[in-house]
Amino acid sequence: MASAVIQRVICLCRYLQDPCHVARFQQRCGVKGTFPRKSPETEREAGELELSPNGACMRRGQEEGEQGVQGPQLRKSADTSVGQSESIHGSPNGAAAVSGADTPDGEGAGPTKSSSGLSDAPKQISSSSAGGKRGDSRGRVKPLRKNSLTGDVGQEFIIENKFLFYLFTVGTELGNEMFFIVFFPFLMWNVDAYVSRQVIVVWVWVLFFGQSTKDLVGWTRPASPPVVKVEVFYNFEYSMPSVHAMTGTSVPFCLFLLTYSRWEYPFLFGLSVAICWSFLVCISRIYMGMHSVLEVIVGFLYSLLILAAFHPVLDVIDAFYLSSSSAPLVILLLHVGLALLAFSLDSWSTSRGDTAQALATGAGGALACHLNHQLGLQPDPPLSSLPLKLPIIDRALLGRSLLRLLVGVAVLLAVRAVMKAVAIPLACRLFGVPSDDVRKARQNANVELTYRFLVYGTVAFCCVFLVPLFFDYLNLS
Repeated sequence: MASAVIQRVICLCRYLQDPCHVARFQQRCGVKGTFPRKSPETEREAGELELSPNGACMRRGQEEGEQGVQGPQLRKSADTSVGQSESIHGSPNGAAAVSGADTPDGEGAGPTKSSSGLSDAPKQISSSSAGGKRGDSRGRVKPLRKNSLTGDVGQEFIIENKFLFYLFTVGTELGNEMFFIVFFPFLMWNVDAYVSRQVIVVWVWVLFFGQSTKDLVGWTRPASPPVVKVEVFYNFEYSMPSVHAMTGTSVPFCLFLLTYSRWEYPFLFGLSVAICWSFLVCISRIYMGMHSVLEVIVGFLYSLLILAAFHPVLDVIDAFYLSSSSAPLVILLLHVGLALLAFSLDSWSTSRGDTAQALATGAGGALACHLNHQLGLQPDPPLSSLPLKLPIIDRALLGRSLLRLLVGVAVLLAVRAVMKAVAIPLACRLFGVPSDDVRKARQNANVELTYRFLVYGTVAFCCVFLVPLFFDYLNLS
């Protein structure tokens, strides 16, 4: 009985991991690929070459013989036919080669582990629209931004439903750096510093567990084709679980759990906002071609598990960070130690920098909160005033809140720009790494770790400690 249940679970996981489900969802949402046809030369080479799902091109048998790959780590084959009369050729993460051009060389490619280690190569389906659209440049767009560390700019694709494109672009941005550099300060300066501190703690741990699990599991992104890579910024990271789904679930539900007993508002309103926020982020990762259905589901459930573990002890953590005399040392050792651990899990990838960035933000913010508490600055409302009532939203309140946000974010962006200009040369000098090629220098673990902590630790410290003092000076508190 137990073995039958396990077998069914494995079959379900194989089914949900199939990239064809992602491609079909993209087609229904109006996303069409522009994968070119194979040339005669590439058809002949198809028997010799394989492409890993993250774009690494290799000859069959080479990786097994030279790198000793063992076990059920299966790669998607490049010679799978598409449809009845059309075949396609491109790197599996969407950077398709021009028809008749040389095969991809895999330079700078990301991880080459199996996409799932669960199933055989799935049947590929065409992500292209029929006939005339292949030669029509109208409506073709490229991914919104590239990763400066990998140089991956992606491949053109066709958007037939602009509403869904913009909707899911907003959804995926809810998990990106620029959103959090605006959202957390807004929460800190305009809503409730107590809630903001505890949400940041959950966010940091969710990112650490999520990114570290990615490196340990080592599944690659959904194969392209058939999937269209609408986003390529995170293309060279592993994909199981979806960290966007994790942050997009943990942050809104943590906000709901912390604010419902602290502020007066309808229960269904808060729950609906959390569900809609989480659903939008999760679905957007499938739309962008970055995750399979299974990876999004696992990310969603994983984040709920982490939130359930941390929510009962958030008050204890917050009290320790604020009042303990040993808190500064513990904060630094904990966050730097976790970053070093994350950097040791796998070879270089952009996810390591994201992990260090979250840990640096958590460390800088926690140190600033400790300093505020010791100096008696920005005290929390007394317990006797709870639950807090929502203020009447008028022009004066909106104007003051918006002005605080604009001024504060401008200060943070200026601090980040200055620290970025200083941190890389300083880190390179400390560790004896040439600084003429910034992209290559940041692939050094010591340089990247130092850079992230100097830049984002300082930004978080300024957000919590210096910017509120600046508000007092400008009479914006």
